[in-house]
Amino acid sequence: MTDLGVAVVVEDDEDVRNLVEAVLSQAGFEVHSAAGGREGVDVVRELEASVVTLDVGLPDIDGFEVLRRIRQFSDAYVVMLTARTDELDTLTAFHTGADDFLAKPFRPRELRARVGAMMRRPRQDIQAALAPVTAPEPVPGTVAFQSPVLRHRGLELNPETRSVTVDGAAVSLTRSEFDLLQALLKGAGAVRSKVELVRVVRGDYYRADAYISESDERAVEVHIGNLRRKLGEDPVQPRWLQTVRGVGYRLAPER
Repeated sequence: MTDLGVAVVVEDDEDVRNLVEAVLSQAGFEVHSAAGGREGVDVVRELEASVVTLDVGLPDIDGFEVLRRIRQFSDAYVVMLTARTDELDTLTAFHTGADDFLAKPFRPRELRARVGAMMRRPRQDIQAALAPVTAPEPVPGTVAFQSPVLRHRGLELNPETRSVTVDGAAVSLTRSEFDLLQALLKGAGAVRSKVELVRVVRGDYYRADAYISESDERAVEVHIGNLRRKLGEDPVQPRWLQTVRGVGYRLAPER
């Protein structure tokens, strides 16, 4: 196995499958493939894939159902690929647990760049989240240790272990949800626009002058909705995340 691990390509179109296999192999993955959804689920489970590219339109079960099944046992990075450009497909993919969504035809360099950006932002360590966060005792004559943990009203986020707890209980987040929460916590109450948060989700793939579509902004809304649900947020009296209508989101103030 390579250092990057296993990538699985779930795609029924042979030409597209060969292209994606070549892109991921050149990127440094050990690549395996499947032409159907059920086979793809089995391959991802058996090989403990790190990355999965998943076609929406598969011959047996659709890509969304494949993703639901994969998410029952794997936190692999998943990029959905589709020839359809319906915004509903994009939102369904993110709501189901996809990390990215790419419309066909796509540029091989774009796929490689997006996968690379995901791999540079590792998943949170759930086991680390179960352990208490403690700071070492300062040594006399030295500067006191400053914890990297971000805290707000019972919520704790550790960027080093990529772990999150609420009132001491671990919360499992996707990469995008974690990065959005970290950005809002670091903002300390400043409003972050949806455009800014799209760049947080996309990582360094998106340059400052890159075009941000309405679909990108809607994807942020879906991620925030999923994040609120996982945190147990009260939509009427939010404890952590406030919506600023027409702009974006901010951290709820201390009370």
